[in-house]
Amino acid sequence: MEKTVSEAIAYRRSVRIYNNNLEINSELVEECLKNAALAPTSSNLQLWEFYHVINKDIKEKVSKACFDQPAAKTAQQLVIVVTRKDLWKRRAKANLDFLEQQFSNSDESNSTREKFALNYYKKLIPSLYTEVFGILGLLKFIVFSIIGLFKPMYREVRRSDMRVVAHKSAALAAQNFMISMAAIGYDTCPMEGSDTKRIKKILKLPYGAEINMVIGCGIREDKGIYGPRFRVPFKNVYHKI
Repeated sequence: MEKTVSEAIAYRRSVRIYNNNLEINSELVEECLKNAALAPTSSNLQLWEFYHVINKDIKEKVSKACFDQPAAKTAQQLVIVVTRKDLWKRRAKANLDFLEQQFSNSDESNSTREKFALNYYKKLIPSLYTEVFGILGLLKFIVFSIIGLFKPMYREVRRSDMRVVAHKSAALAAQNFMISMAAIGYDTCPMEGSDTKRIKKILKLPYGAEINMVIGCGIREDKGIYGPRFRVPFKNVYHKI
């Protein structure tokens, strides 16, 4: 029986050592990745990809790129979350095609809502993501900052800002995946400690792709969790206004 959301969140721990006598089903892992793809994402651009590593040779290469830390070396399988900010044009067009089809089959054709939605992907997204060596982003940042002196204004318009946006969305997807895995009794460990350049080479990724995180997957050994969970007191991070 699958765990409830609260049970899955409580069960999920960063497992460093996996039991290699207990295999996990790659098809179930794939189903959890389908849940990852349902995560919220900025402007619904879905600038992510998920590489599910089950090949032993590839897994060993990726493990070495993760410095053979136990969470990678003992993992049954690996999932690599990748950001693809470079695909923004393709993903924006996919959204645009979907919206045009939806509006053509509804009574909202030529409505204000339709015009706003279509212009969002035709004009606004290109204005945010189009870049020339970082120069356009800097100019946009200056202009938007000046406008922001007089009214609320979106300010995350530089190339570095858009990278952060892509990585935030990818991290939300990764959390969906890990909670889904916990719900079926599978364990995970998100790892940032890795040689991302080597991992990109192993996966044959293009220049514009970036590694968000590598996630070890398996079933925990008793000693796989290094200690009790520690969190600072909730009152230190919760602010009711």
